[in-house]
Amino acid sequence: MALKIAGRGIVPPFIVMDVMREANRRQKEGVDVLHLEVGQPSTGAPAGAVEVARKLLGQDPLGYALAMGNDALRERLALHYRESYGVSVPAERIIITTGSSGAFLLAFLTAFEAGDRVGVAAPSYPAYRNILAALGVEPVLLPVGPASHFQTDLAVLKQKGEGLDGLILASPSNPTGSMLGGNALHAVADWCFANGVRFISDEIYHGVTYGMRAATAADRPGAIVINSFSKYYAMTGWRLGWMVLPDDMLRAVECLTQNLFIAAPSLSQHVALAAFDCKDELDANVARYAANRDILLHELPFKKLAPADGAFYLYADISALTDDSQAFCSRMLAETGVAATPGIDFDPIDGRHFMRFSFAGATADMREAAKRLKNWLK
Repeated sequence: MALKIAGRGIVPPFIVMDVMREANRRQKEGVDVLHLEVGQPSTGAPAGAVEVARKLLGQDPLGYALAMGNDALRERLALHYRESYGVSVPAERIIITTGSSGAFLLAFLTAFEAGDRVGVAAPSYPAYRNILAALGVEPVLLPVGPASHFQTDLAVLKQKGEGLDGLILASPSNPTGSMLGGNALHAVADWCFANGVRFISDEIYHGVTYGMRAATAADRPGAIVINSFSKYYAMTGWRLGWMVLPDDMLRAVECLTQNLFIAAPSLSQHVALAAFDCKDELDANVARYAANRDILLHELPFKKLAPADGAFYLYADISALTDDSQAFCSRMLAETGVAATPGIDFDPIDGRHFMRFSFAGATADMREAAKRLKNWLK
């Protein structure tokens, strides 16, 4: 007889990963593919950090770390908050996680009960709503657009935030690259605390900004801050992130970590600690992203774009060309070799009219992609 599959395990796909699989398949068949679909730095971890990994392999048993993370890395992150934001965060409130994905799962399990309602922007990172749904928590889509700078600002919350148990906000955001200034971010965090809404600040693109510094919510009461070594630190495959938690969540998250993950990878934690000494190389990556951003802003044949204040994405309005972004992206990959992500991945309401380009790759690839797309749409 057929065995059942639990309903909570049936969630929509993360479409960008499906696009990457198809792009890789074509590449293996000899097609010249340009990867503008995945938000992944093309450089890999900084050289100084990789050298630490080489020295450790074969010399260190690299056994289990503590569930909350290596003390040295937690202390270094506390220093990072003092140096970068002027904010005092005790190392004891910092938890090292298996990527930001592990952090989201731990945060959601600790902060929300099944049946709770959590606000997420439309468009936003699709795993928010998919993980919430798998846990029996209702993601409440909050449509945002140019009027609110593609952000869930205080005006949006006052209009649409009634009855929420939680709110997730990313600044810089994926897929739009939009940001909230410090006063606006803190106003949202403070509104959430005053109204009994658990605020989760996704800060994984901090360090990757263009002319505007990102603000943290780490000093706001009740807020959960999630960050990652994947983006600015270019360590996607090392699967390492961190959280800053309020005191009331620490023990619960520690127990969940012990049971779900045991601990984040030991080698990755050593590499991350070394990555803090590689600022020149990492800032050079950001300078390349800025150059790539300028190329696409000026040369892509799509001109209705969300503000790319940070991160490494352009979110393009293609409503004049299609009302099916997934089919459009598939055809574009097949006919031009340029891989991009359909907006439906980020916004089930209006995403059929949008697509996302990642400019985290090589500058030559950005120029070639713009050239191919201009020729394709002549």
